[in-house]
Amino acid sequence: MDFDHAGIATDNAAELAHQYCELFETSVVHEEELDSLRVHFLDVDGGYFELLEPTEPGTVQRYLDHNGPGVHHLALTTPNIENALERAREMGIELIDTTPRPGAWGHDVAFLHPKSTGGILIEFVQHTDRESNPRH
Repeated sequence: MDFDHAGIATDNAAELAHQYCELFETSVVHEEELDSLRVHFLDVDGGYFELLEPTEPGTVQRYLDHNGPGVHHLALTTPNIENALERAREMGIELIDTTPRPGAWGHDVAFLHPKSTGGILIEFVQHTDRESNPRH
């Protein structure tokens, strides 16, 4: 597996994207609204920052209410998300998603519960539309 992105919860994705673009001399390479989130992807060497701004109540809004802005999750790419989930299940890892679901950028995603992964929310990503994501 390879590093794909760090999901960062924020109250204002556009504002944080502007700051990060200037600070890191990068650019926003993808934007979309998905599952009550405004999402901005910024290109960083070796992966992306995925800025997550809630547009209505949900898991990211609850995260912000409880923890404030910051790193929400880490994502790793896998060529076979079903196999990755099965391996995690066999290891006794608690799955949030027992089957993949649609995620940002048209990819399949599944999350592992932080109780089983050292306190870090881990996302598996299988790139299903490589043409829309220039790096993969």
